[in-house]
Amino acid sequence: MSRFASTPAVEAKLRREAAAGAIFLGMLILILLPLFAIVAYLLWQAAPSLNWRFLFSAPTHGMREGGVWPAFIGTLYLVTLSLAVAAPIGVLAAVYLTEYARDNWFNRAVNMAVLNLAGVPSIVHALFGLGAFVYAARLGYSVLAASLTLAIMTMPVIIASTRQALLSVPHNFREACWNLGASRLQTIRTIVLPNAISGILTGIILQVSRAAGETAPIMFTGAVFYKAIDPGTLFPYALDEQCMALSMHLYTLSTQTPGVAASIPNATAVLLLALVFLVNSAAIGLRTILRSRGKW
Repeated sequence: MSRFASTPAVEAKLRREAAAGAIFLGMLILILLPLFAIVAYLLWQAAPSLNWRFLFSAPTHGMREGGVWPAFIGTLYLVTLSLAVAAPIGVLAAVYLTEYARDNWFNRAVNMAVLNLAGVPSIVHALFGLGAFVYAARLGYSVLAASLTLAIMTMPVIIASTRQALLSVPHNFREACWNLGASRLQTIRTIVLPNAISGILTGIILQVSRAAGETAPIMFTGAVFYKAIDPGTLFPYALDEQCMALSMHLYTLSTQTPGVAASIPNATAVLLLALVFLVNSAAIGLRTILRSRGKW
């Protein structure tokens, strides 16, 4: 027998680890197979309509023909504006709750409220946006009202994920910075936020998909059934105007447009997935670069 031969106990442990690895791999495959099957089915069904003309042209003949450019550019408007509002406010709120707020019953209640708001159904946010922005703030049915509604919907998750990212930074980093004479603000700006930025971006990435795919909040506050714009126009909507969006356009094609070719709603779904994938990929790439610069 070899001097370093495995004992029966070690061999049994290795067999158990191999079995556990096989089980977890099987679970991963079971999760990925439906995803790949759905994407493959959408691509197959969308193939007759999926081309550059479909992307850069407007719907025609009662939305039974043509493309999705007004809805595509409208979705970019809504996602960009909502994140421009939700991301800075959410991050600053998380910084205050984590770094400045005292541990008392009021702040614990605020934290619990943030977590509860993250699970509120989108239709509730839609009704809030309708009352708060469309009627109370008198913004009317507009791009701005819809974007603010999406921002309110996505902000709790950004706050919660940012708090977890800030808490993951070791407290020793803060103490070392304070011992060198830095103020709390300087510590947050130069030590805490740079080391937590990858986690913060993770929370923002998760909300891109939700903001792009929600229908109810924008349907109640700013999305419109159809709006004619010139094909290829990059800035077709003003903030006080209504806009089309891919999620509502897909809903309209699937439920309100008789006689439409099956490839058109499937091509719309593929473009919505592609938009989310591209935005998420860009954010993940940025997160990877920032994470590679970490010192711990």
